[in-house]
Amino acid sequence: MYKVFVNDKPLFLTNEISKETNFQLFLLESVDIEQLIVKIFQNKIQKAYLYHPDEKEIMKTLKSKIPVSKAGGGLVYNKKGEVLFIFRGGKWDLPKGGTEKGEDIEATALREVEEETGVNKLKITKKLQKTYHVFKRNGVYKLKITQWFEMFSDFDGIPVGQIEEGIEKAVWLSPKEMPEVLKKSYENIKLLFEEEKII
Repeated sequence: MYKVFVNDKPLFLTNEISKETNFQLFLLESVDIEQLIVKIFQNKIQKAYLYHPDEKEIMKTLKSKIPVSKAGGGLVYNKKGEVLFIFRGGKWDLPKGGTEKGEDIEATALREVEEETGVNKLKITKKLQKTYHVFKRNGVYKLKITQWFEMFSDFDGIPVGQIEEGIEKAVWLSPKEMPEVLKKSYENIKLLFEEEKII
């Protein structure tokens, strides 16, 4: 099963039909994906399932219905075990960004973390999960697929948010601060912290 966030609400892609009743079920093959996304953005739908019988075909089918934007990002630790966060648009987030032509996803993630925060001396320590969310750019809804990496940096300076990307601040935060910070973050970011068992 995949979880795609639309306006921070979950859209579940599944090959199983469960007995739950507090959601709407749509057939992935025939759904008008844009209409569904608009309804979620308008708060007319809180939670929806997209059903497709073949689990291997689910993501491929969704990608055939909506333009895809690929991104790489980092969950970056320093020597003190703190995590690098950015603050933008009233929300805490992790540094990430879109791939450039001919760039592999690891290079994207490393470059974006450095550009958005000024933190360098980065080393990928392991591959984390992918997250999925829908955003709107120039009137078009797109599916952003972000591949996350756990990283380590022994950078000694002070992180600086990339102003042209609207990043108000970039800071190291301790595990103690995580629960509070994640209340003002995105659902797909919370998934990473659940996977890493930080919170």
